[in-house]
Amino acid sequence: MSDHPHPSDEFELYDLKVVVESIEGNCTCNMTEGDHFFLNGGKISFPGQQDFCLFALQSVIPLLPAKQRQCHPADWMETDSRCVCPDPACRLTMRIDRIAKRQLKHDDVSPVPWDEVDH
Repeated sequence: MSDHPHPSDEFELYDLKVVVESIEGNCTCNMTEGDHFFLNGGKISFPGQQDFCLFALQSVIPLLPAKQRQCHPADWMETDSRCVCPDPACRLTMRIDRIAKRQLKHDDVSPVPWDEVDH
């Protein structure tokens, strides 16, 4: 633990909307253009009773924490927003949209108390 005053425990994340932008093949999971889900903080939500392809979902999930954060303007995470389903017969493309910013506090999202972190 540091003896210096602690910096703010608040930080910003983008809320995201992941949208099926196009399907140029045969999607056996019955996805359609416009299907989507939201990521708000650390929670994924699906509208209504909407299904979402597990394989498409697993391909986009690793990118989402980085897309929630502001990166350097030249970083590819700032300029690129598309991801594809790994099924080569499906050819489904998703787009990751930043839709809003939210303010979060460290202690609301971490089991490690902010006051115990070396700053």
